[in-house]
Amino acid sequence: MISAIVLIKTSVDRIPEIAEQIAALENVSEVFSVTGTYDLIAMVRVKQHEDLAEVIPGRISKIPGVEGTDTHVAFRTYSQHDLEAAFAIGLDN
Repeated sequence: MISAIVLIKTSVDRIPEIAEQIAALENVSEVFSVTGTYDLIAMVRVKQHEDLAEVIPGRISKIPGVEGTDTHVAFRTYSQHDLEAAFAIGLDN
């Protein structure tokens, strides 16, 4: 699974509506409304690198009000949830 963090600039007056539209897209797991240079951050998870083109410029960037994106592809994913599950392997509850 390939994870990408997509930083999104939007029309400020439509942030909630745009966030909901992005969150409804297949392969988008979360959308965060944030402070700073960008308005939204979306987590995208796909099976192949080629699928990123379909999701990000193909769908996210075409939503009315999305003004620009900056995508960062993760090399590895570290998660507290994943670490807890790994350490629990073989332990009886």
